[in-house]
Amino acid sequence: MRDVMERRSFLLLLLLVSLLFVLLLKPFWGAIFWACAISIIFHPMQERLRKHLGDKPNRVALLTLLICVVIVVLPIFLIATAFAQEGLALYQRVDKGEINPSEWLEQIRNAFPTIPQWFDRLGIDLGSVRESIAKGAASTGKLMAEKALGAGQITFSFIMNSALMLYLTFFLLRDGRTLIELMIKALPLGDARERKLFTKFAEVTRATVKGNLVVAIVQGALGGFIFWALSLPSPILWAVVMAFLSLIPAVGAGIVWLPVAIYLYATGDWVSATILVSFGALVIGMADNVLRPLLVGRDTKLPDYLVLFSTLGGISLMGINGFVIGPLIAALFLVVWDIFMREFNGENPHVITERSTESNHKYEKIAASSVKDEA
Repeated sequence: MRDVMERRSFLLLLLLVSLLFVLLLKPFWGAIFWACAISIIFHPMQERLRKHLGDKPNRVALLTLLICVVIVVLPIFLIATAFAQEGLALYQRVDKGEINPSEWLEQIRNAFPTIPQWFDRLGIDLGSVRESIAKGAASTGKLMAEKALGAGQITFSFIMNSALMLYLTFFLLRDGRTLIELMIKALPLGDARERKLFTKFAEVTRATVKGNLVVAIVQGALGGFIFWALSLPSPILWAVVMAFLSLIPAVGAGIVWLPVAIYLYATGDWVSATILVSFGALVIGMADNVLRPLLVGRDTKLPDYLVLFSTLGGISLMGINGFVIGPLIAALFLVVWDIFMREFNGENPHVITERSTESNHKYEKIAASSVKDEA
């Protein structure tokens, strides 16, 4: 009896201390998560460096981290600086009245006379809509400028989180295998199940981050290119916005280029508007429809609809990190239920499939023999 009480008390203490430790790390959750993601993504490169440099964990981890900084961190810093500059310039033009969104709406209204009729049928006052858009654009521009200015100045919080992320990434690259083995040894889920879960975690994280980032970069670059080619203002700013929006499957960059195309039609620039619509639908849209299933759905082994809903749900619950965490939770959900069906439900799904296949073969043989007999 005493041993049972001591064991339960210790397990309760273990749970309490673990929860306190998680709360202690809560302010650094983003840095920890992205350190884990970076170490997983760059693990294959680390293995190739280890083959060339030998068993020198510190040197291999440091070189891998430097490559990561050159490939990922510096380009993001440069793009963020250009984004901040164009965001500030756009806000200043809105603040001075050089750009007036209410005038845009009025031009669209005059160009498409049927739009007011649609609004009237729906019981919507177009004047109040115009005022709301003007106020919303001003507040959004101000907020965008504040965010851009904060990113351009690189606040202390950004520096600290980035430094912590890179610092932790180095140790995860160096000691990742040891940490995984310790976790497998500590968790009471069964070593085989734990290895399967960790493997799935690595696969989905690598596929989701790489796939979504590639799609975002491609769509943002294409959107920025067409804005620059058509001499539209702030192409880098809208390229970054389209890149972020492209993280949302089935919606993406169309939120930006479609209203711009409608405005161009309203102002009589039919050639630029048609080019923008064609390029947006055929090139930018096809990049999402082709690349995302190949890079995300195929590697994560998740259906497209599950990738869509888990991504949207993850973003709504956890912000920008949710585009990775959402599909990750969905994949782990499927893996856990697969383990349950295999080990706890008394049936193996593959066995069921094999039995049904054998039954089909038997049925085909019986049908073929009956046809011969009739002949």
